[in-house]
Amino acid sequence: MEETNVDTNADGEVVSQQDRKTLLLFSDDLDRVLATFVIANGAAAMDSHVTIFFAFWGINVLRKESAFPHKKDLLARLFGWMMPKGAKKLRLSKMHMFGVGTSMMKNVMQKNHVLMVPELIASARSAGVRFVVCTMSMDVMSITQEELMDGIEFGGIASFLDAADGSNMTLFI
Repeated sequence: MEETNVDTNADGEVVSQQDRKTLLLFSDDLDRVLATFVIANGAAAMDSHVTIFFAFWGINVLRKESAFPHKKDLLARLFGWMMPKGAKKLRLSKMHMFGVGTSMMKNVMQKNHVLMVPELIASARSAGVRFVVCTMSMDVMSITQEELMDGIEFGGIASFLDAADGSNMTLFI
């Protein structure tokens, strides 16, 4: 007999494979992050069980904006200084143009009543979307749990593969 992934929703009901979506967010580019959270929120609104696995640059989306008093070596401090701290600091993958393109995109989004990334994150969290951060990526990027928003999960590649195995859709963004 083949073993199957069994998961439950907030009401304790079994969630089938057809009702699961897994997204791997590898990027911290504003446009890619927007796509990830639009898909996640849309799938959650359609009663799908959604997991977003954050790896490498994608972890920056979950970074807190404030600085941390804990000690890091020089290389770790440089990494932290060069990477965006949180969803409000993301840039476009194309046409960033020293910040002008990103500002223009955010302005157009606001005029068209498109939610910004922090609001999309909050919406996804309230809809029960799971946020799982890759611990190996955290080590490579010199990011600690204290630097990330509260209420997220931590796991290795097995966590991603388990979620993907039980999904009917897996996207790498």
